[in-house]
Amino acid sequence: MKLCLLFTAVLLLANVAAHAQKAPFTAAEMLKLKRISEPNVAPDGHAVVFTVGEVDVDKNAQDRQLWIVSPNGTGLRKLTTEGRNTGARFSPDSKSIAFISTRGGSGQIWIMDADGRNPRQVTKLSSEADGVIWAPDGKSVVFTSEVYPECNADDACNAKLIAAEEKNKVKARTYTSLLYRHWTAWRGKRVKHLMTAQVDGGAVKDLTPGFKYDVPPFSLGGGGDYAISPDGKEVCYAANLDEDQATSTNWELYTIPIEGPSDGVEPKKISTSPGADASPQYSPDGKWIAWRMQVRAGYESDRWRLVVMDRESGRINVLTENLDRHVTGFTWHPDSRRLAFTVEDRGRQQAQLISVNGGGVRSMTQGATHVDDLQFTADGKTLIYTEVTGASPTEIYKAASSGGAPEPLTRLNEAFLASHDLRKLEEFTVTGAESGQVHSFLLKPPNFDSSKKYPVLFLIHGGPQGAWGESFSYRWNQQVFATAGFVVVMPNPRGSTGYGTKFTDDINGDWGGRAYEDIMAVADYVAKLPYVDGDRMAASGGSYGGYMVDWIAGHTNRFKALVSHAGVYDLSSMGGETEELWFSTWEFKGFPWQNQEMYDKWSPSRSAANFKTPTLVIHGELDYRVPYGQGLQLFTALQAQKVPSKLLVFPDEGHWVLKPQNSLLWYSTFLDWVEEWTKKP
Repeated sequence: MKLCLLFTAVLLLANVAAHAQKAPFTAAEMLKLKRISEPNVAPDGHAVVFTVGEVDVDKNAQDRQLWIVSPNGTGLRKLTTEGRNTGARFSPDSKSIAFISTRGGSGQIWIMDADGRNPRQVTKLSSEADGVIWAPDGKSVVFTSEVYPECNADDACNAKLIAAEEKNKVKARTYTSLLYRHWTAWRGKRVKHLMTAQVDGGAVKDLTPGFKYDVPPFSLGGGGDYAISPDGKEVCYAANLDEDQATSTNWELYTIPIEGPSDGVEPKKISTSPGADASPQYSPDGKWIAWRMQVRAGYESDRWRLVVMDRESGRINVLTENLDRHVTGFTWHPDSRRLAFTVEDRGRQQAQLISVNGGGVRSMTQGATHVDDLQFTADGKTLIYTEVTGASPTEIYKAASSGGAPEPLTRLNEAFLASHDLRKLEEFTVTGAESGQVHSFLLKPPNFDSSKKYPVLFLIHGGPQGAWGESFSYRWNQQVFATAGFVVVMPNPRGSTGYGTKFTDDINGDWGGRAYEDIMAVADYVAKLPYVDGDRMAASGGSYGGYMVDWIAGHTNRFKALVSHAGVYDLSSMGGETEELWFSTWEFKGFPWQNQEMYDKWSPSRSAANFKTPTLVIHGELDYRVPYGQGLQLFTALQAQKVPSKLLVFPDEGHWVLKPQNSLLWYSTFLDWVEEWTKKP
């Protein structure tokens, strides 16, 4: 017995020593990770090309280059080194790769051999190019370009107007309609049009000439919002042609001959939903078009359904009507009889398979954490996808489509992660408002000692129709916060996605109600954990999470410190400043002058007299989603009442802090603040 106890003790000490030898996962270390995105499988299955982002802190930028790997995980190497290269797509014969590169000084379409040799420039547009996809014959491509509506594809016309605009000393803007700015940019005179060009040269054609709105619109639908039919004769794209762009989410799908409109040939609308229709994909045999659909007009967080349309009859069939979860992406099986799709469920994202006729679904990635970017090899036997966890960033995997254990194709961060101390997420569920079950994730700090008492940092997600999950974020990284010595708690209260439509909708018109009660129920549970110091808890959040922090400031003093990033403070002024007006008018059932009582009821500004908790306020001046006046108002209320507070403003950031050096400042200021106020008395 003594020998057994001694052996156990030795193993425990060895385990502790192993963890102690690993480097701490700080924000600076996090920026060293390679960031994989945009995988594309060659039609003949011989390789996968993808984008890798690498941060250069000194240059305060992220370099992006193309890499390639074979489906058996061999031959991993970098294909490009010049400029910034993204959006790679294999040609139909798998012999060439089209991509977007800035190596010539602006974003243009380039093509190279599949092995990376012989790069050549395809477009030389003053309006630049983006989002390239191949036509099935391999002789032409479809892409987008930001042009003046009066110029369309006439590059000489565009070049002249661009030069004149740059030369003009007057930079004033004039508008006669809403959505005059979006995300981080004011609306200019140019709009995004859909174009086509021959890869061996020739004139560029505009498929949406004269359109005064972007085609496709910004990424409400998640991107990939145009496609070419297998016979190469037709293009399907998403567009929102409603006059009032700021209050409409009515994306529709249209088809047009690949030659573009002509006399008597206009775009044909094929969708019927009053909500958004997005992400069209033709079946390999050309008989069907599938897309994702929302049914409620003006509600950007309505449940995304997977639908298919028989192209001959025009009949639309909703495949996932009985699945009470968001369809986040999909791909066709090569047999055109099935589709694989991803679905969000309780903090995870899995892949499932369904017949084109509907019916039951089959799980394809059971046990996975968060999968995305689904693609089949041409024979349909292998599924290629990306996966991310709470302790590791994106890598590319493959699995037999009939089932079986997945195999990694890339391990770009494996050695780095092995040398750093990252931990797995835990999870728990508590009873919240109206007896609802509230699911949360929890992360303990490195070298965790159950006999100690740790401070707690709550992370409250944005949206509010969003969720924390088994995923990896560079902006709110739970591992970095845990490394600083906190027990990190990530609750998914009312409004969170992945728990059913009703759970998500319960936040509508009730921002500070059930969601607040849910978070307080989680706080009650966590405060009683044996390794938690319930008197040393801090709360933080961004966007709606920042709203909830502002709401908490006026309704409880149980937290020692608060961090409000891009938080909504005054609902009435927010309703007049934000750009996507469908959001606030849906959430609060009209404009402020139409429903002032509800705006007042849930506005944190109305409880400012109760503020006592030390609060850090962070905002970006380029944030047009939650304009930075919201943060200034909050800081004014705190300072005027002598509440300990600090304001951090980024003049060159929007809703998200993205520049590497700004990110490092964000993390250090954030952690300094919560550490200062959660120190032991």
